[in-house]
Amino acid sequence: MFSENKKSRGLSSEGLKEQNKIAQGTTITGNVEGKGSFRIEGKVEGTLKTAGKIVVGKTGYIDGEMECENADIEGKFSGKLVIKDTLSLKSTAHIEGEVIAGKLSVEPGATFNATCSMKGGVKSLSDERERGKAKGEKTA
Repeated sequence: MFSENKKSRGLSSEGLKEQNKIAQGTTITGNVEGKGSFRIEGKVEGTLKTAGKIVVGKTGYIDGEMECENADIEGKFSGKLVIKDTLSLKSTAHIEGEVIAGKLSVEPGATFNATCSMKGGVKSLSDERERGKAKGEKTA
């Protein structure tokens, strides 16, 4: 009757489905690490790392480094962003710093003042030309 069966509550043993929330009016200074998702409505000064998703709400602000699988940003970010998969910037987002992401989605109205490097689907033209020469194709 009172068993602690985590699967029946929709939680994995690794905690990846749990969500952490930093509420508006809260300021955290330092390093924050977790396995689950984060929703930031307050302020984080430092490093925020997780294997899950990070959502920065309209009132959220991060000043430092952020590393995660996916991120949706509506608020402000200043520093270094490392997103393994998709970074989505909503129309109210304000980003400054350095961004490394697999994919980038930017809504009209977002402010994006950052250097950006996208990892994954980029092919070098010189590599394509070398493969064409090896197959006997002509290059322009």
